[in-house]
Amino acid sequence: MKIVRTDSELCTPHLDAELRKAGHDLTLLPDGISESDLCRAVAQADLLLMCYQPITSAVIAAAKNLKGIVKYGVGIDAIDIPSAIARGIPVVNIPEYAEETVAEGAFTMMLSLAKRVPALHHQMQTKGWAWPEERWLARDLAESTVGIIGLGRIGRSMARMAGAGFRANVIGYSPHTEQSVFDAAGVTRCEKLDELLAQSDFVSIHSVLNDETYHLIDTDAFKAMKPSAYLINVSRGAIVDEQALIQALDKNEIAGAGLDVFSAEPLALNDHPLSPLFGRDNVILSPHLTFYTTEAMHRLEAETLERCFEILDGRPVQVASQDPRLRAQSTNVRFRD
Repeated sequence: MKIVRTDSELCTPHLDAELRKAGHDLTLLPDGISESDLCRAVAQADLLLMCYQPITSAVIAAAKNLKGIVKYGVGIDAIDIPSAIARGIPVVNIPEYAEETVAEGAFTMMLSLAKRVPALHHQMQTKGWAWPEERWLARDLAESTVGIIGLGRIGRSMARMAGAGFRANVIGYSPHTEQSVFDAAGVTRCEKLDELLAQSDFVSIHSVLNDETYHLIDTDAFKAMKPSAYLINVSRGAIVDEQALIQALDKNEIAGAGLDVFSAEPLALNDHPLSPLFGRDNVILSPHLTFYTTEAMHRLEAETLERCFEILDGRPVQVASQDPRLRAQSTNVRFRD
């Protein structure tokens, strides 16, 4: 069968080799391919694999033979799922392969900012030494307050690392999460976002991106945060109003930020809306790679193969995600509790 995989810059050698070994015709497409070119490429495709590439209604309409769409990753906001459902084309993601991995990435950013690692590293590289002056004062995580927005799998992993691991006080804002989940994770519930922001020394975002969370962290949110607080975002860039973030950093309304995700990717040193974030000692920028470890990629490729073969064999594809957009499907899917 004909398979198209977008975002070929993300190397998945085992996945590609196994699909070809099974006799399938695999076409790899680069990041940023135009909608029209993608429409032509998928015209005869039986299976579409994507990571970042927008899969619009036009793309879905052009793929007359399409039997399924596999997001080899977690976030599904780039896929026009209603259009796929209307065509009876199942959509599936790989939600669990990197929950610990991404939480570790978020925690690394948080710990690095707390200990002033970027600033001290720059000082050592340029001056060779730093004396214990007030500007180098770091922070303890123990007994600090870590606020987690979104208590899904990654958020709960982050809560465990901060609470059980470092003795932080962990609070959370996740309005659609049952209280039993908060209790099991040892997280104190905040009913309002401002309540969490006002208390937190570190705010870590682990929500999905939807209409409710778009620009959830905006100008007012930054004003509600402590001037000594840090923001961590490893979820989706558009959850944060990034221009408001730049202004908050310029005005010292927050102490700093660690970011792995951005509304417009990739970043660029110049002529990009987020170029002003470069060169700041209180900002850590990561190129959307907190998921990218040897172990996580092995899990991702193995599970993606399982989902691909289910679709190619004509079997119902397993949907492990609890996302209501995927749970709304009824054709050629089976749901895992």
